[in-house]
Amino acid sequence: MVRRQRRTGLLDARARLILRALVEEHIRTALPVGSSSIATSYRLGVSSATVRGVLAELEELGLVAQPHTSAGRIPTDQGYRTYAVEIAVPDEVTEVDRLMIRHQFGQAEGGADQWFRIAASTLAHSTHVAGLATPMRPTSASLRHVDLVSSADRLATLVAVVSDGSVRPTLLPLPEGVDQEQLTSIANRLNATLIGCTADQLEARASALAETTPLRAVTHTVMERLARLLREVDAASVEQVFSDGLLNVMEAPEFADSARLRNVFTALEGRGYLGQLVREVSQGNSVQLFIGTENAPTEMHGVSLVLAPYGIPGRALGVVGVLGPTRMPYPRAVGTVRYVATLLSELVGRFHAA
Repeated sequence: MVRRQRRTGLLDARARLILRALVEEHIRTALPVGSSSIATSYRLGVSSATVRGVLAELEELGLVAQPHTSAGRIPTDQGYRTYAVEIAVPDEVTEVDRLMIRHQFGQAEGGADQWFRIAASTLAHSTHVAGLATPMRPTSASLRHVDLVSSADRLATLVAVVSDGSVRPTLLPLPEGVDQEQLTSIANRLNATLIGCTADQLEARASALAETTPLRAVTHTVMERLARLLREVDAASVEQVFSDGLLNVMEAPEFADSARLRNVFTALEGRGYLGQLVREVSQGNSVQLFIGTENAPTEMHGVSLVLAPYGIPGRALGVVGVLGPTRMPYPRAVGTVRYVATLLSELVGRFHAA
């Protein structure tokens, strides 16, 4: 992941006003913005020459760029971040919109199973970019059942049933002389003491187990292997992502070449990067932005993601958000994503408490 840099404190009030004006004008028009346009349209009380001087300083800081020598300037990814995180104030969702959004969730015939789909549709409609949502998944996989089956001389099959319902078989080497009766005894003891354990808990118990006999050595190896299996489940890619509003993104001039947008969603369909983002976002409790080149896949350098976690902290979490061109209305996107994530967490909490 590209490390995101912030420039808090480097801009005075006038520079912040001019950067804000440039970003908002570029978001509105998709065109480079000239100093005269900022001076006349935004009534900042300064001349075009002063605006040009400030824009030159912003360019030196890497916050704006000039596509052509005779053209105006556009924000860089760093400029968008400074605007979105340090200057702009997220829009509050209006009371009318709040009532409409709550009504949509209340009408879900499939109940909780449909909430993340409604979230994506709601976000797309409200922000005019693409809405994204994943269903909740456990924050840490845990063990549900263990079987040990002798499969060959000095070899056994370890079968682990995980909290997400998946079955994970793996081969396990054995010391000489360990038979099926002993394997069954080990599995029974593990099922009696380790069910519900996470990878961290299994590793802690394995490290505390002294390997004084062959059977204890087998038990230690089984526990370490189970911990590794659970870590693989925790690190697995996101299996299901619901999206809506792709047409909103296709209509943006940046994506007049449809192949460019196809490349973006090909990168997302691989699930690896989105799974990485889901894990990163789930570790926080607020809206996070991934702007342009901050996204690892080069195919996604022309888009931004605004994502937030929802669910039950420590138990199960999903992610909702929006995807659009870097030239997206960040205040509206951040405010709406934050509201929908908060509402989903409220609904999920009530559902699980019932």
